[in-house]
Amino acid sequence: MAATTPIDLSKNLLFYGDNLQVLREHIANESIDLVYLDPPFNSNRTYNVLFKHKTTSETNAQIQAFDDTWTWSQDDEVLLREMTTGGAPTKVADALEAMHRLIGPSDMLSYLVMMTARLIELRRALKQTGSLYLHCDPVASHYLKIILDSIFGIENFRNEVIWKRTSAHSSAKKWGPIHDVVLYYSKSHKVTWNEVRTGYDDKYLDKYYKFDDGDGRLYWRADLCAAGTRNGKSGQPWRGFDPTVKGMHWKFGVDTLDELDTAGRSYWPKGGAGWPQYKRYREELKGKALGDIWEDIDRINPVGKERLGYPTQKPLALLERILAASSNPGDVVMDPFCGCGTAVDAAERMGRRWIGIDITYLAIDLIDTRLRDTYGPDVATRFQIVGIPRDVSGARALFARNPFDFERWAVSLVDGTPNEKQIGDKGSDGIIRFPVNEKDVGRVIVSVKGGRSVNPGMVRDLAGTVEHSKGQMGVLIMMDDPTAGMADAANNSGMYRHEFTGREYPRVQIITVGDLLAGRRVNMPTPFMPYLQAQKFAAEHPTLPGLG
Repeated sequence: MAATTPIDLSKNLLFYGDNLQVLREHIANESIDLVYLDPPFNSNRTYNVLFKHKTTSETNAQIQAFDDTWTWSQDDEVLLREMTTGGAPTKVADALEAMHRLIGPSDMLSYLVMMTARLIELRRALKQTGSLYLHCDPVASHYLKIILDSIFGIENFRNEVIWKRTSAHSSAKKWGPIHDVVLYYSKSHKVTWNEVRTGYDDKYLDKYYKFDDGDGRLYWRADLCAAGTRNGKSGQPWRGFDPTVKGMHWKFGVDTLDELDTAGRSYWPKGGAGWPQYKRYREELKGKALGDIWEDIDRINPVGKERLGYPTQKPLALLERILAASSNPGDVVMDPFCGCGTAVDAAERMGRRWIGIDITYLAIDLIDTRLRDTYGPDVATRFQIVGIPRDVSGARALFARNPFDFERWAVSLVDGTPNEKQIGDKGSDGIIRFPVNEKDVGRVIVSVKGGRSVNPGMVRDLAGTVEHSKGQMGVLIMMDDPTAGMADAANNSGMYRHEFTGREYPRVQIITVGDLLAGRRVNMPTPFMPYLQAQKFAAEHPTLPGLG
């Protein structure tokens, strides 16, 4: 097992990076109470984030979020060999070798090898009372269950939860796929568990809880007997009724039956026709116990306030149910594929501590924005983003590793939304939006240059893009200081006059990464938060744990 470096859990943590590396290097043994993961399903699709602008006059935009396509590679071969030659427990190695023989070096095996390495680390990180919920679809769930059985032990499999995520619809030559699978495992038999109940629907209550004592309280006439005879007090005759004759016993001892009758909790049929019954009042109902088929949580409304536009976004109610059942306030919840941060959001609002990990900067930026927009700016003091550049050398390392994530990171520094496409952007890598007046939205075109080859033509190209796209301003973000020619081109680009305030701003500005990291900001009207704004929750629930 790889050595781990204990981390300080005094703050919530949001990691930008490969979750396998983060788990091995930063997450201590038995430090996590609950893991929820919703990994890519190996559906061979490219997912785009669909988000809405502030006005309906602008069309919806899409940003490529991740490419959910798995291809067997040499890296997979190396990882498989590592796990089957001593790097994984014997049962896990045996399961992987069986999978290799069954499906061969395929795209699905690539997915399973990737998942196995991470699930081993997640089990290591779980406390003895911890749980893991793996959200997947039926295409891979049966393979994943075998892998999980080998890692956690068959005896620690607790449930296969079926979540009905959509209504029935037609599908070519098969039954319409309408559900996801959630595989629930525990680290041991000492698992944390809180029973979750749901309310009854009105039709059920009106059908059964319809009798009234005259004081306005409605009740149901429940049987006082249960199947099977008993020799104790619950098997004795009471008030002339002997349950043994019917092969039954009282649900309560005869002493308790007397107490219930004195309290008016017994119902006696008129004329003595029939056995007494127990009055169970509607107001005393604890709620309906949940089974392993969840049909009461709808997918997110496409136009609902909760919708952020992330392609695999799950409803908050789903995560809140899982967190309520398998964690307590103050527990640490982890989502190693945190996407748009629904698990993180649920943990924040329910008073849990949390750790999120994602390999795309878009997800990290979206979660950061979501939390600040939902809970207010003070939430930033309760979590730390780990893995993003903190200085120019870190920015250079990011650019060398992933130029497109560097662009997205740089755009986020100026409160912009990244460009829709990775290539062919014609000088635009993102947009900052701001209010022009009470109904119109202005746009600042953002261009990012991370390389050392720069020239005044880049400034002129940006000015042309601003004019062509009918934007108001442009900002060029550079790794290094601009040349004299670039500064001169920017100074001669003209000015933009803000309609509402009357203030003037440079039409094109140049700002360096170092300037932004030092706290300098673009000279422009106050921008909108990027992406779709999340629901304002903190203002509605100011006293909940974790919000103070």
